[in-house]
Amino acid sequence: MTVVTISSRFQIVIPKDVRERLDLKPGQKVDAIPFRGRVELIPVESIEAMRGFLRGIDTTVPRERDRV
Repeated sequence: MTVVTISSRFQIVIPKDVRERLDLKPGQKVDAIPFRGRVELIPVESIEAMRGFLRGIDTTVPRERDRV
């Protein structure tokens, strides 16, 4: 586990090994979400990066017989 310190300006530095494992880049945006007493940082993906990520998904939906 990696421990970081919160500065007097409420800033943290994400350690290099974590940045490399998550492929984080300078200027990249992350969502900071409070969850069960902790903060989770979720990288924000651009719309362009999301294009096609559902390709091949099964879109059939089982329906009730009276809804066919």
